[in-house]
Amino acid sequence: MTSKEKILADIKKNNAVIDVELPSYENFGTTYENKFEKFSTIIETVGGKAMIIDKKDLDKTIKELYQDENIFASNIEGSSLGNFDANDANDAHKLKDIDVAVVKGNFAVAENAAIWMQNEENRHRALYFIAQNIVIVIDEKDIVSNMHEAYEKLNFENAGYGVFISGPSKTADIEQSLVIGAHGPKSGYVIFTKS
Repeated sequence: MTSKEKILADIKKNNAVIDVELPSYENFGTTYENKFEKFSTIIETVGGKAMIIDKKDLDKTIKELYQDENIFASNIEGSSLGNFDANDANDAHKLKDIDVAVVKGNFAVAENAAIWMQNEENRHRALYFIAQNIVIVIDEKDIVSNMHEAYEKLNFENAGYGVFISGPSKTADIEQSLVIGAHGPKSGYVIFTKS
């Protein structure tokens, strides 16, 4: 027996590793009894705001939030505010003058106030980032507690553009001081609608 074989035989003989069953991943992640309350608290820490309203009050609420704005891009059901059709623009640079983009969110995540955006009806993904202000509209039942639940909801069968957005544009690169609206929308509202 070579010294190598002797060493390996000793290791095998003295191996104290016991096979154990892997832990269960059921109920993985924190869940929240009041998901909207958690979402609202977190989005305020990143410069955004959240509210729940009746679906019929959507236009009225948005107009109250943005009284001084004139150019609205919206192609979502329940809103007639759109006076600029972003889908008509061949070049995304033409969206730079949009004051408020009213867009549909697919679902929201309470733990980090992220909203999954995969709106196939918007031709330009730049719409989410080039408008001066963004309003994301989601049905109040479409909120999950954590990212584990969020990833279970994602579907990539019809692959396309999708992104998680949390509040308005922000950066804290300079002296770790939070600046809102540095590279995109300067305000962000998430409006949950109830029927």
